[in-house]
Amino acid sequence: MPPLNYKATPILMLVLMSIATPIAFNSWSALINNFVVERARFTGVEIGILQSIREIPGFLAFTIIFLLLVIKEQSFAVFSLALMGLGVSITGFFPSTYGLYFTTILMSTGFHYFETIKNSLSLQWLSIEEAPQVLGKLIAVGSITSLILYSFIWFFLKIFEIDYLVLFLITGIICMMISIILFFGFPTFPSKITQNKRIILRKKYWLYYLLIFLSGARRQIFVVFAAFLMVEKFEYTAAQVTLLFLINYLFNWLFAEKIGKMINKFGEKKSLTFEYVGLIIIFISYGLVTNAYIAATLYVIDHMFFALAIAINTYFQKIADPKDIASSAGVSFTINHIAAIFVPVILGFIWIYSNSLVFYIGAVFALLSLISTQLMPNNLNQFEKLKVYE
Repeated sequence: MPPLNYKATPILMLVLMSIATPIAFNSWSALINNFVVERARFTGVEIGILQSIREIPGFLAFTIIFLLLVIKEQSFAVFSLALMGLGVSITGFFPSTYGLYFTTILMSTGFHYFETIKNSLSLQWLSIEEAPQVLGKLIAVGSITSLILYSFIWFFLKIFEIDYLVLFLITGIICMMISIILFFGFPTFPSKITQNKRIILRKKYWLYYLLIFLSGARRQIFVVFAAFLMVEKFEYTAAQVTLLFLINYLFNWLFAEKIGKMINKFGEKKSLTFEYVGLIIIFISYGLVTNAYIAATLYVIDHMFFALAIAINTYFQKIADPKDIASSAGVSFTINHIAAIFVPVILGFIWIYSNSLVFYIGAVFALLSLISTQLMPNNLNQFEKLKVYE
């Protein structure tokens, strides 16, 4: 199939990638808990192991730089997307403990490697001026895709009682089909700068590394414990939790691109300061809340704040040597996932004694992020690239 000429732009490719990812990954996330319990008779032990296995490829994301020695970054992104789709599509055929461990590691390897490279390609293909708005638009594209996906899943499960196997198979195949279109329908877009093909850890990027680590720690509290609070404390049903997810993605669809424009207008420092002040208030409120509707409102606002996290990436784009972007994408993904290894386990024990304390710790992480952000230059665009911290 020949390239699509003028239509085959890097931005269009990023848009299609942003559609394919939630179709596969979000369907897996929405169905996997019910599937493993109903079909594989999982207990808390097996589910804990499965979730730990799922995070391993994220922690090993730095190894991508070695693979880029033998395969082009764009081609590897498409391959990783197809691998994620494959892992999802065959999940329903392996309703056993080790079968699910295998399909999960397959899916997760594709997902984490793809997300790492997509972040790298985005910063390479987009100019500093357009990056915040385009990245916000990509979040909005993923959100509307997720809205449609969750609606279809609910519809097919409730109305037609479609088997999990069929849903896994369909969504995984759609993801693989999009990856085929990306491979044959798009030319290889040249990188403006030849990327370093080795692991890069630079002293001048220390603030970026710190913000990425703290972001990973906070995200684990949100993903693991905020949703759990809805179920355990406020007794939300599965249908109510699904509705909450739908509202989250609706807000992301409506506001993500506007958030990108806000970052462009006010800059990374002010945008991140606004985010972290808001998160401190939200985490403290989680610890104090006693009303189910207020808790749900906090959950939606909390999720919306995550769109502001693109300011960390655009900040790095402005201070980084362009040759370091591909290598740093893998390193930053690994740093982000360090927290995924120990934060849920440690805070899980704390949760037994006080769920409020878990969220107060989240507020401390947000406070540390706020303090760190104040070390950014006030007018980053006025600084010469590579001279910011030298």
